[in-house]
Amino acid sequence: MFPDEIDPFKLVNFLKQELQFKSLCWQILQQQAIENAASERGVAVTPEEIQAECDRLRLEKRLEKAADTLAWLAEQMASTDDLEQGIHNRLLSQKLAEHLFARDVEKVFNQNKLNFDRLLLYQIVVDKPGLALELFYQIQDREISFFEAAYLYEIDDQRRKKCGCEGHIDRWSLHPELAIVAWSAKPGDVNRPIQTEQGFHLLRVEQFIPAQLTPDIYQEILNGMFQDWLMNEINYLLYNRSQVSA
Repeated sequence: MFPDEIDPFKLVNFLKQELQFKSLCWQILQQQAIENAASERGVAVTPEEIQAECDRLRLEKRLEKAADTLAWLAEQMASTDDLEQGIHNRLLSQKLAEHLFARDVEKVFNQNKLNFDRLLLYQIVVDKPGLALELFYQIQDREISFFEAAYLYEIDDQRRKKCGCEGHIDRWSLHPELAIVAWSAKPGDVNRPIQTEQGFHLLRVEQFIPAQLTPDIYQEILNGMFQDWLMNEINYLLYNRSQVSA
């Protein structure tokens, strides 16, 4: 197989030239920190958990037979041992995060509820101020619906296909000027055009969604706490190495 023909020195040089070497080294250090911390705390992954995740992955990839799995792994230039080790690493990371921070997630959520409020937003962005103002008045006078105007004039193709639907977003996902207007709006109202570097915006808030500790938000908070901890662990590890080599 062709990886045998690649000189490791050339591989490292290529990663550096593509500015990917630091990222790869950082991931390796992260895994090392996770393994050290898990060992110290008695956090482990069982063979049954690995097998269950293997089965889930095979179902997701529609690998119905063992031969299908082996063929897929061959395409990835990996072995079953590689697959199981990768699954072990991911599960260990998840279990360690739960072990360290699961009990603190609800407290963090309650202290930062404003950060997790959501709203269902529609918007139209056009590139001409005159058109934006004309659409605003036409919508106000019911000459055209907001959704029809979005389908006809929105400059972003994906948003146009969804009649202006931006989806459920938090207050920090918007340009500051847009956020001020959106979070003070009444559902169904349309604001006068607001200019940003993207163009001229007409906003329609469909619904405000008060913060709730959903599974997605739980995972978001847990991941954030874990990543902060991991960053500190790696910095500590690098600092200790520098002290030893000094």
